[in-house]
Amino acid sequence: MKVRRVLETCLYAQDLDAAERFYRDVLGLEPYSRLAERHVFFRCGAAMVLIFNPVATEQPGPLDVPTHGCRGPGHAAWAVPEVDLDAWRAHLGAHGVAIETEVAWPGGGRSIYFRDPAGNSLELASANIWGLDEERPSE
Repeated sequence: MKVRRVLETCLYAQDLDAAERFYRDVLGLEPYSRLAERHVFFRCGAAMVLIFNPVATEQPGPLDVPTHGCRGPGHAAWAVPEVDLDAWRAHLGAHGVAIETEVAWPGGGRSIYFRDPAGNSLELASANIWGLDEERPSE
């Protein structure tokens, strides 16, 4: 018996409207559901990205999900083909998103770091930074 993969990743943002625009319009994630002032969920390949308002999720919510939340910036990284990183840098710049730093990893691969409107640290990286298979380049 083993865990197979990450199914969902959570980040927190109080301004869900700004978060929804950013993850939909800048990162191109597919909106899945929204509960006003509580959360906005997105599809990301075979996984989900959940953006919660921490003020709301510290309170009991619908269903029987335990309360949760965090304060301060979180981190999430998305795998992209290394050949697409230059195009992503230009795309982020066109949307007014500043690149915080870029890293060329000693073992191979590169990452671009930037922030979402809530201050979460986001990363676009080639999968080989972890020795994983590279994705096919975008068409």
